[in-house]
Amino acid sequence: MSIALDVHLKIGGIIFPDMDQCDFTGPFEALARVPNSSFMTLWKDKNPVRDLAGMQLLADTTFEEAPQLDVLLVPGGHGQEALMHDETVLSFISNQAAGARYVFSVCTGALLCGAAGLLQGKHATTHWTAMEVLPLYGAIPGNERVVIDDRFISAGGVTAGIDGSLIVVSLLRGEKVAQELQLYMAYDPQPPFQSGSPEAAPADIVVTVTERARTITQRRLITGRAYQAALTKA
Repeated sequence: MSIALDVHLKIGGIIFPDMDQCDFTGPFEALARVPNSSFMTLWKDKNPVRDLAGMQLLADTTFEEAPQLDVLLVPGGHGQEALMHDETVLSFISNQAAGARYVFSVCTGALLCGAAGLLQGKHATTHWTAMEVLPLYGAIPGNERVVIDDRFISAGGVTAGIDGSLIVVSLLRGEKVAQELQLYMAYDPQPPFQSGSPEAAPADIVVTVTERARTITQRRLITGRAYQAALTKA
């Protein structure tokens, strides 16, 4: 059931250094246009941050200023790894999740949610290079482009965030509104190459991209194993 249109919705997305901006800006296209809603760009402060490729983004709302949100968007990217022990970020995610209607992660934003304690026993997905990290946070990994488990919605790598955001819109305001936004966005994927997943891509392409991600993948595994060991010790 969608939420009554006269209920104003508060939606917010976190930004952080070395994120992948498309994890944020892709979903922003839909989430910022939800009828009778306001969208907040969130970070610890209002200083510019640069994404992984150097694009500058600016928060309009600090964590301290943020109200209780109806939807929290948690994007990913290489910079996620630097936040896995950041209590300010993890506490914000955890506290917001307690009262939010939905928490929506994109790409390796799911790992941040895991570090915040949100993935225990939850079905979730993430970028394909980080899929083996999910179980270390108690998650049940799924290969679907978007996975819904109660109030937790996760999307796979990067562009899957657009798919996930339209699903979130449908949960908030109904499928008709989501379809209207999809048409406005002209979101009609017709990729020029069939290499958008490790299952579809040529084997040599998979090897190249996997190798390119090896360093960050190993760091994520080390962090996840340390998290799991700490839980076991506790």
